[in-house]
Amino acid sequence: MGGRWLRARVQAIQANKGNCACRDERGRERAPQKELHRPEGADQGYLLLILVTLVSSALINLLQPIFIKRLVDSALPERSVSLLLWLCAGMVAVPLAADFLDVGEKYLTSLLGERVMFDLRNALYRHLHKQPLAYFTSAKPGSALSSMLNDVQGIGSVVSDKAMDIVQNLTVCAATLVMLFALEWRLALVALVFLPFFALPARKVGQTRKRIKRNAQEKMAEFVGMLSETLSVPGALLLKVFGTEEVEARRVEEKSREIMELSLRQTLVGRWFKLLLGFLENAGPALLWGVGGFLVMKGELKLGTLVACGVLLKKLYGPASALTNVHVDLVASYAYFDRIFAVLDLEPAIQDTPGARPLGEARGALSFTGVSFGYTNDAEVLAGIDLEIKPGECVALVGPSGSGKSTLAALVARLHDPTAGTISLDGHDLRRIRLKSLREQIGVVSQDTFLLHATILENLRYGRPEASEQDVIAAAKAAQIHDFISKLPDGYRTLVGERGYRLSGGERQRLAIARAILRDPKILILDEATSALDSQNERLIQAALEPLLAGRTSLVIAHRLATVRNADRIVVLERGRIVEQGRHEELLEMDGLYAKLHREQFDARDDAEEPARSRAA
Repeated sequence: MGGRWLRARVQAIQANKGNCACRDERGRERAPQKELHRPEGADQGYLLLILVTLVSSALINLLQPIFIKRLVDSALPERSVSLLLWLCAGMVAVPLAADFLDVGEKYLTSLLGERVMFDLRNALYRHLHKQPLAYFTSAKPGSALSSMLNDVQGIGSVVSDKAMDIVQNLTVCAATLVMLFALEWRLALVALVFLPFFALPARKVGQTRKRIKRNAQEKMAEFVGMLSETLSVPGALLLKVFGTEEVEARRVEEKSREIMELSLRQTLVGRWFKLLLGFLENAGPALLWGVGGFLVMKGELKLGTLVACGVLLKKLYGPASALTNVHVDLVASYAYFDRIFAVLDLEPAIQDTPGARPLGEARGALSFTGVSFGYTNDAEVLAGIDLEIKPGECVALVGPSGSGKSTLAALVARLHDPTAGTISLDGHDLRRIRLKSLREQIGVVSQDTFLLHATILENLRYGRPEASEQDVIAAAKAAQIHDFISKLPDGYRTLVGERGYRLSGGERQRLAIARAILRDPKILILDEATSALDSQNERLIQAALEPLLAGRTSLVIAHRLATVRNADRIVVLERGRIVEQGRHEELLEMDGLYAKLHREQFDARDDAEEPARSRAA
C-alpha cells in the first residue's frame, strides 16, 4: 500500500534525472528528498487514515485542560460530586482513548516506514545492477552495502518517525493556540511571545548536523567496506597468511574512533540551542502565571481559566520544542537522501536502446568492425579490431598479459560498449538487441570462479533454474565432476561455503564449466577456464569440451597455448590489436609473436622438467 507511492516517486525521479539532482544548502534548487513527499492514487486513502489518527489523538489530548477548568471553576465551588466524578472519569478516559489511537498510529506509521524501506531497497538493488562493471571497480568498497543498509534504514526512520512527528506536533500547536485564544486572548498573546525563538536557530543547527551526518555516513561506508573485505574468506585467508590481524584490527579501531567522534560531534552540536529551548519552556509558563495571577487578583480572570491556560501552554511549548528538534533531525537526515539519490540519479551506461528487440534463436555469427575500447578516455585497451567469427567456430584469443583478450570477450556480453565501431550478432548490432535476450545466448566460465553460499545443485542451476536433476547430472558428467559430487555425504545438496571455498580450485572450476554447459548457450566464452586444473584434470576437461564446443560459437581465452592448439582459429593480440590469426601450425610457420610465445612456454617447461629427469636418473 504505502510503499507504492515511493516506488512511483522513484520511477518518476529516474525518468526525470535533470529535475532531481541534489541541491545546495541554501535551497536554490529543489532537494531530491521532496520528491518522496507526494503520495499518489489509492495510497492517498492510506495516508489519510494515518493523518486522521494523528490529528484525532492530538485533539483528544486537548480535552483534559477543559476538564480541569470545569473542575476548578464549577465542580469545586458548586460542591457538585457528580460533576466532579464525571470530570475525573473524563481525565482517565480521554488519555486512554488517545493511547489507543497512538497504538494504531504507531502501527500504521511503522508499516509505512517498512514499506518505504522495502521499495527503496529493491529499487536501489535493481538500479545498482544496471550499472556497468566500471561502477563496481571504481566505487569505494562498502559504498553500495552502506547505502542498502544504513541509508535506507535512515530514510525509513525519517518517514515513519520524523515526518509523522511533524504532522502531530503541528496539529497540537495549532489546536492549542486556537483553544488558548478561545479561553483568554491576553494569555494567548503572552504564550506567543517566546514561540518564534523556538525556530530561529533550528536551520543553522540542522545544516551543521547534516554536514556531520554526511561525513559520518561516508566513514560508515568505509567501515563496512573494511569489514566486507577482511571478514570474507579471501580476506581472512590473506590476513592469516601475512599475519596482519593486528594491523587490520588497528585500522578497524581507527575507523571506529572516527565514527564515534563524528557521532559525538553530531550529538553535541546545538547543545546551547537545547539550553535555549529549555529556558524558553520554563520562562514562558512563568510569564503566563505571573500575568494570569495578576489578572486573577484583579478579578478579571477566573482561576480555572488560568490553570487551564497553564496546562495548555505546556502542551504548546512541549510540541513546539519537539517540532524544532524534529526539524533539526530532519535537515540532518537529508544526508541519507543525498547519498541514496546520488545512486538513483546514475544513468546506466549499458542499457536497452530505444527500439531494441529480442534476439530469438541465435546462429552465433559474430562480427567486429573497427572496434576500439578504453576504460578511460586517454588509454585504449583495444584499437581497430576487425574480426569475423562464423557460427559454430571455435576461436582462441591469445597474447601477452594486458593485450585485451578478456576485454574483447567482455564486449560480446555487453559488459562494456565499444567506444568506436560496432559488434554484431547474426547481423544485428548488439546495442539493438535487448540485453536480457542477448545474455540468454551467452555462457561464461572465467578464471575467477564465483560460487554462491548454497548447495552444489543450486549453484549449477543458477543460469537455468528450471533444469531437471537429470540435466544437472548430465552437465556434471560432461564437466568430469559428477563422480566427485557423488562421493560427498550430501551429494548435490552439499553446501559449498562462501565463494565455494570448501572446494579446491579445480573442483570450483569444473562446477563453473558444468554450470555453463547446463545453460546450453549458443555462444560460449571460456576465459582461462582450465587455469585452475592440474594436468590430469585439464586433459579430462579438454576431452569433454571438444564435443560440447561443436555447434557453438566459442571464444577461448588462454595463456597456456597447449590448451588452444585444436581451435578452428587462433587470434593473436598485442597491445589491443590483432597481429596474427590462423591455425596452430600456420602460426608456427609464420614465426611471429605466436611462435615466440610458444617457444617461451615450452622452453620454460623443458627447463622446469630437466631437474626432475636428472633426479630420476
